[in-house]
Amino acid sequence: MGQEHVTRTLKRALETGRIAHAYLFCGPRGTGKTSTGRILAKAVNCLTNGGKGEPCNTCLVCQEVTEGKSLDVIEIDAASNRGIDNIRELREKAGYSPAGARYKIYIVDEVHQLTGPAFGALLKTLEEPPPHIIFILATTEPHMVPATILSRCQRFDFRRLGQPAVMDRLSHICRHEGIEIDAESLRLINRASTGSLRDAENILEQMVASFGQKIELEQVRQTLGLSGEGRIRELAGYVMNRSIAPGLNNINQAARDGLDLRQYNRELVNYLRALLFVKGGAAESVEATPEEVQEMQKLVAGVSMNHVLKAAQTFGAIDVKLDSYSPLPLELALLECSLETRETPHPVRAATERPPAPVRKPAGAPPPPAKVAAPVSLTEPPPQSYRAAPEREVPPVPQAAPEAPAPPQPVTNLEQLKTQWRNILLSASLELRKSPAAALLRGACRPVAMENDTITLAFKFDIHKKQLEKDGNRQTAEKLLSEYIGRPCKVECIVQTEKDMPMVKAAEKLGARIMNAENK
Repeated sequence: MGQEHVTRTLKRALETGRIAHAYLFCGPRGTGKTSTGRILAKAVNCLTNGGKGEPCNTCLVCQEVTEGKSLDVIEIDAASNRGIDNIRELREKAGYSPAGARYKIYIVDEVHQLTGPAFGALLKTLEEPPPHIIFILATTEPHMVPATILSRCQRFDFRRLGQPAVMDRLSHICRHEGIEIDAESLRLINRASTGSLRDAENILEQMVASFGQKIELEQVRQTLGLSGEGRIRELAGYVMNRSIAPGLNNINQAARDGLDLRQYNRELVNYLRALLFVKGGAAESVEATPEEVQEMQKLVAGVSMNHVLKAAQTFGAIDVKLDSYSPLPLELALLECSLETRETPHPVRAATERPPAPVRKPAGAPPPPAKVAAPVSLTEPPPQSYRAAPEREVPPVPQAAPEAPAPPQPVTNLEQLKTQWRNILLSASLELRKSPAAALLRGACRPVAMENDTITLAFKFDIHKKQLEKDGNRQTAEKLLSEYIGRPCKVECIVQTEKDMPMVKAAEKLGARIMNAENK
């Protein structure tokens, strides 16, 4: 499906009898590389067409290949048989003639997983192959295959399937399987598969297993973790209009509803990408209805191209893997886009920076007298009445100085540090906010002591303590805290379980006892 450039060449080679001894099928997952290898194995060995065209799928050889019983079509997983001994065994068996077919076909899947010595052993067989052997190598990483192997194979690059090809295949399956599903649901499945037909079929099979033969649009959205395009359009509108409060409410509502924030951000980035196309005048490249394109044009009508670009870059660069359940990365990205300095000049500032307008004189006013230079005397100064009065200098109009950012509140004791703990990450730079140390400070520890510029952090689990104690993470944490409190500081890490907390100790003094405690 969708690989006409490959099938056309292979059909022509079969018709003319120009069969190569080695083929390399490379491309993304789920695009038909291994399936094409099996179909080619049928075609060259088919008893009906004599190896000159499409396989008949009815003769003995075709049926054996379909059922996986053919002794002359050997499939090898290079990820499990990647050593030199496995390739030596393949070379020994390749010398034997086929059992009942015209050619013996070796289909080596994920060939890039072979080791260097294994590639060297395979190279000799590819250089001088027996006349009855055909190698079909399949890989998703062609750059990891040595050039000596590539030069001895006919290479075919498989592409990601387009939306029409996947939609046609899914519709064909649904018709023959009696599955009731609308076109919008198939479009969402197609988008989630990202051009992989195998992924699309797996998602459809999962839907049938979950909801039966009748599948509704809302069921597809719930299974794929989609939030609905309406909510995404709302958030994109808040980003374009720099509306902070509604945008924060939108993100927090998505988190409270239990949506996958990674998928939520992925949908938003795709929509911002579509806005870039519309703003750049390439609306015909956007996969959307004319009504949706018109809505996008209205959304970006009063927005600059730089702002749309900045929004797409900011939300596309956030890493939700550090804390996939926290909406903080999305919130910080929204604030960064919304608080960006506007490109249009401020009206008050523009008025003060404008040059002074010329003074208009009333009609009929006499022209100013021409200035005549007085003669210079070398003996005596000119009379007092002829001395020119010094010109008065007009003082410049004072301009408002740019407002300096408010300095952070000084932190001198532990209580102030606890109160302002969450503000530390918000005031840090974007590079520090993305670091693993920031993720550990955000949710894995809390300050328990502050003495002589040394901050003691208590962790509940020892594994988090060891991660922060690594040199890079500790230095990043000390830099982050030092920038906030305004002076150099050091970080010490301890493990403090729930039974070691002051509240628990106070309860024990009053007669309470721990019934169950977990230490990990």
